[in-house]
Amino acid sequence: MIDIGQTILMGIEGQSLKEDEKKFIEEENIGGIILFSKNFESPFQLAELINSIQKLRKDYPLFISVDHEGGRVIRFKEYFTQFPPMLEIAKLNSPKCCYNLSKIMADELSSCGINFNFSPCCDILENQKNLVIGDRAFGKSSNAVSKFVTSAIRGFQTNGVLACAKHFPGHGSTFKDSHFDLPIIEKGLDDLRANEFIPFKKAIKARVEFIMMGHLLVNSIDPEFPATLSRKWHKILREELKFDKLIISDDLQMEAVTKHFSLEEATLLALEAGSDILIYRDFESAKKGHESIIRGIKEKRISPDIIRQKNKRISDCKKRNLKEYNPIHLQDVGKNINIKSSKIFLENLNLRISSLELNH
Repeated sequence: MIDIGQTILMGIEGQSLKEDEKKFIEEENIGGIILFSKNFESPFQLAELINSIQKLRKDYPLFISVDHEGGRVIRFKEYFTQFPPMLEIAKLNSPKCCYNLSKIMADELSSCGINFNFSPCCDILENQKNLVIGDRAFGKSSNAVSKFVTSAIRGFQTNGVLACAKHFPGHGSTFKDSHFDLPIIEKGLDDLRANEFIPFKKAIKARVEFIMMGHLLVNSIDPEFPATLSRKWHKILREELKFDKLIISDDLQMEAVTKHFSLEEATLLALEAGSDILIYRDFESAKKGHESIIRGIKEKRISPDIIRQKNKRISDCKKRNLKEYNPIHLQDVGKNINIKSSKIFLENLNLRISSLELNH
């Protein structure tokens, strides 16, 4: 049987599931959900929402994901411990500190039922005018980024939350923001190997479960398609970097894609290129994407065997990491969030960063 739904990670509209969302998740066996600030009111509500989503699962739990990097990229701005951006954290030159911070994030997220975080950024901040990455990066050199990426991945994945290295092949040298336009990387493959690839290689060594393809056009490699939709880039990641786990697209509703391709075409191109899971931030777009895949199989553009291979990688990951879902006990939800030890850790962290800045 071909399980198309497992290749989809979709957004939902509100703070609880609507009937048509429930029906779609259950009937099509959707693989995962991505949460945003519109889906969050409190940890209690969040846990209740996630319990209701996981009730709809078939074999394995769904991936319940969020962007929870710290700094400005954090969807839950209340209740959860609010850490400084990673560029600030890296100034302390302490991978151990980065591990402990990621552990706190993982403990807080998993206490509500979240099992997948779109973090860490493996991008190198080469271009100071790059506002979309900016202080989300760990540093301005491949070595600086690499040592923190590995400790972040271990901090998440040894504490119950899957990590995602992003945005391959590296968003740090670009000028444009892929939310609004298609960024172009003016570098050759040798340059990228010597720099951008290094943090991703470290992430793979640290056994990261996901790598996200960026909406990034590299003229020297593939002048036609951004990495998300490019067979050439997926091949480099699989064959040269030897990554054998899950490749996930960036959100296919970002304007870097929608200005150049229809949603239906982007869906099929991303699957053909080699992505295992596709992100749609809206429910309606996820339905359109799902219909496109069905059509692609009927028209023999997508082979059922390719979907089966993706399903196998997805179920292998779920089998290893999400064996069974134990519903969150709602009365316990707040016990791991912003607790005293986390507050003390954050206070010390901020003091150390401030004293570094004063000394400079």
